[in-house]
Amino acid sequence: MANAREIQSRMKSIQDTMKITNAMYMISSSKLKKAKDALAATEPYFFTLQMTIGRILRHMPDVHNVYFDERKHIEEIHRKKGYIVVTADKGLAGAYNHNVIKLAEEHLDESDSPLLFAVGELGRHYFTKRHVPIEETFHYTVQNPSMNRARNIAERVLELYKEGKLDDVYIIYTKMTGAVQVETEMLQLLPLKHSEFGSAPIGVPLEEIAMNPSPEAVMENIAPNYVSGFIYGALVESFASEHNSRMMAMETATKSAKDMLRELEIEFNRVRQAAITQEITEVIAGAKAQKHKKKS
Repeated sequence: MANAREIQSRMKSIQDTMKITNAMYMISSSKLKKAKDALAATEPYFFTLQMTIGRILRHMPDVHNVYFDERKHIEEIHRKKGYIVVTADKGLAGAYNHNVIKLAEEHLDESDSPLLFAVGELGRHYFTKRHVPIEETFHYTVQNPSMNRARNIAERVLELYKEGKLDDVYIIYTKMTGAVQVETEMLQLLPLKHSEFGSAPIGVPLEEIAMNPSPEAVMENIAPNYVSGFIYGALVESFASEHNSRMMAMETATKSAKDMLRELEIEFNRVRQAAITQEITEVIAGAKAQKHKKKS
């Protein structure tokens, strides 16, 4: 059994750790609120782009655009695929990073010479350590998602897609499915699909709209913005999910620390009680010895 001083040292160490976990919980709580506000502020813009593309497709279903080119003549085994993998820059977020990396590895193993785009330092370190080729790394993006950084990612993958170096582009990220629940998923970013933008009900007259200089030119400008908006939404969702996961992890760590402190307090009281009992026994024994000495 450890002595009282050792137990007190362990208790102090746990209390210091609790201060850190509580502070991290509060920081993540603040950043989670900031991420939710940012997502809510940009959703109208994103949905407006989606509706605008849907309106163009309803009026001009046969409009040609490279971003909708599914390249069906290329067999599945020969398709060049790119994966944007969004992880965190830091750990201590439960299974958040593990789930993203696990899903990414499954699909990377299935693809022939895939192009990997790492968003997040933890993912970059993981794949670099395992000698997985990374096409490009986007530094310092996940800690401060912004439309500008989303556009940088979109411009790079759109460039490769238009050059024919990529046939399919996927994004692997984490989204919030509830107040405290997150889910890792993979969605196809390119090519865009007509079904994603809905269709007009049969028999319903279409509104009149003017597209200048042409529907193709309008689509050429809107589609990249839509892709950038989609990536931005995924970055913000991942940012919110990361801090939600970190909050849960820190809350669990704090609860475990409190349980450990309770057990150590009980052990400390037992050790102190045993020490007091031993001291009393020694005093009584000493008194008896002195009494016996005087009688002798």
